[in-house]
Amino acid sequence: MLAYLPRPPTDTSRYGTFPQKVGLQSTRSLQVPAVLRVQAAEAALRHQVGKCQVNLGNIQEKKRFLSDIFTTIVDLKYRWFLFVFMMCYIVTWVAFGTIYFFDAWLRGDIDHIGDPEWKACIENVDNFISALLFSVESQRTIGYGSRIVTSIIGSMIDALMVGCMFVKISRPKKRAQTLIFSKNCVISHRDEKLCLMFRIGDLRESHMVDAKIRAKLIKSRQTKEGEFIPLEQSELNLGYDTGEDRLFLVEPQIICHVINQRSPFWDMSAESLRREQFEIIIILEGIVEATGMTCQARTSYTEDEILWGYRFEPCMWLEKGAFRVDYSRFELTFEVQTPAASAKEMQEMAELQRRGRDVNVPVPVPVPVPGLGWTPPPL
Repeated sequence: MLAYLPRPPTDTSRYGTFPQKVGLQSTRSLQVPAVLRVQAAEAALRHQVGKCQVNLGNIQEKKRFLSDIFTTIVDLKYRWFLFVFMMCYIVTWVAFGTIYFFDAWLRGDIDHIGDPEWKACIENVDNFISALLFSVESQRTIGYGSRIVTSIIGSMIDALMVGCMFVKISRPKKRAQTLIFSKNCVISHRDEKLCLMFRIGDLRESHMVDAKIRAKLIKSRQTKEGEFIPLEQSELNLGYDTGEDRLFLVEPQIICHVINQRSPFWDMSAESLRREQFEIIIILEGIVEATGMTCQARTSYTEDEILWGYRFEPCMWLEKGAFRVDYSRFELTFEVQTPAASAKEMQEMAELQRRGRDVNVPVPVPVPVPGLGWTPPPL
């Protein structure tokens, strides 16, 4: 699969044309470098050390990382973590030292140093260095040179509040902020089968462990006995039989639901899709690598958010021995030739064609749909 990842062409003389199947008919081609197979193999060898050679780029919403500040700090390299650790103390010491110094300066304590009749607000703060030392002594509670009342109750309250704050900021649901889903679903052909597809991605370099995805169709239905079910839930098969529902989210992945006889979309065409009212609930669940806690991300698609006859643009390229993910292309789609008929109607038409060939009787070809076209599936 990785050997066919497209790469932006720079010298067209070095590239060969690799035709990509679009729907049931090839309508466009991708420029693929002739050495892509070799480079992909080299990148795969480097992957054996445990680090995936995938670079994430053009991430638009950086605020998603701030919403999950705990995982962001845990994912930092040691040099940056120690830098943040030291700066948290140094910045607060300097900030409060500056406040103490300006307090003494504005009040006039510095101008009355050595005056026995002047009552200073903070004793022995006569310059910025002494104010900084007072800030360190106050924050670290190392004492001011004489016996004072201790603050054991205050320390217990601090420990309790710090523990509560730690649990709050480390909740796994914040990790879901960096798991993104495409805004639309698309329906087109893949491997000569009509499929419903959507794309998911992980903005972090630390991966989700044992990630699993599932989908449910929520739709109202009336039974043959007249019973009305307002919110009936139907499971959409995302590869449970073959294990394709278990993901390794090292790069954005397109999740595919094959529309077959067991699919709720089996007899649904492009026209009937617009008249339906339903919602597809997507649930992605996995273990956060940094904390070991279970995280769940959810999204949904309505009938208005499903694009019939479209496919996702590639957003992954090969550069300098590693794969680069361009998240600015994460939502991009392009139109492909896809019949507007349902999967059931297409299968029936294919069977009619097969029978017509067996008895050598011509079979009427359906009229192409404007903008979509019709190409009978190959036998």
